[in-house]
Amino acid sequence: MGDQIAITQHDIEIQANLDRWNAKPLLRNIYREFHQQIANHVLPSDRGLTVELGSGIGNIKEVIPHCIRTDLFPNPWIDRTENAYKLSFEDCTVANVILFDVFHHLRYPGTALKELARVLVPGGRVIIFDPCMSLLGLGVYGIGHHEPISVFDAITWGAPAGWKVEDDSYYAAQGNAYRVFFAPPHQYPLDNMRILVKKRFSAISYVASGGYGKAQLYPDALYSFMKVVDNLADFLPILFATRLLVVLEKTI
Repeated sequence: MGDQIAITQHDIEIQANLDRWNAKPLLRNIYREFHQQIANHVLPSDRGLTVELGSGIGNIKEVIPHCIRTDLFPNPWIDRTENAYKLSFEDCTVANVILFDVFHHLRYPGTALKELARVLVPGGRVIIFDPCMSLLGLGVYGIGHHEPISVFDAITWGAPAGWKVEDDSYYAAQGNAYRVFFAPPHQYPLDNMRILVKKRFSAISYVASGGYGKAQLYPDALYSFMKVVDNLADFLPILFATRLLVVLEKTI
């Protein structure tokens, strides 16, 4: 019964996002650029598979056509259902795992990263694109978003003994990726992975677009001007960053 409720709620949210995606050209342009930022760090297909976890409405294929789209629940555009804690891919077959707005939904990120490392080829990458906490980011995600930022809650890196994937439930802590990868001191063991790239973006053009759930605050014609604003604000990430990109590389 609980699983059926979760699927129904997921389908409602996905359909709402799909409707907004089709109705907002600005949103499509912004996400295309987000996906291009990810594509810049994707290893070529001859190294192995490219897999996105938590693909939502599956729009990443517009930029990365060979990407395998996965989610917890099936949909016509989803290539296969997958769970980050228990993937169906064979060892050392995946070159890239993409987590777009997924890392902050991992209750036990260290446990998930171990599973991602299992399927990655040596030198394979985990590409994380997630909310970033700054003065602006705290306001955007702490006040203007329904998911908690949980910046003062402890991060449970690994699952407790005896935990099973089937025991997992909905979790969100939007501040987790920032706290793990940007907030000193770095204290979370990455085992056989290393941090290859860390970037923060203001993405004010995205914030002011309203995203999927809010009103658009500027006309489509001003998008080029807003990108100039983004570029200037990027110089002060502690004040303006609302998005982050982290690339992890499997070292063995």
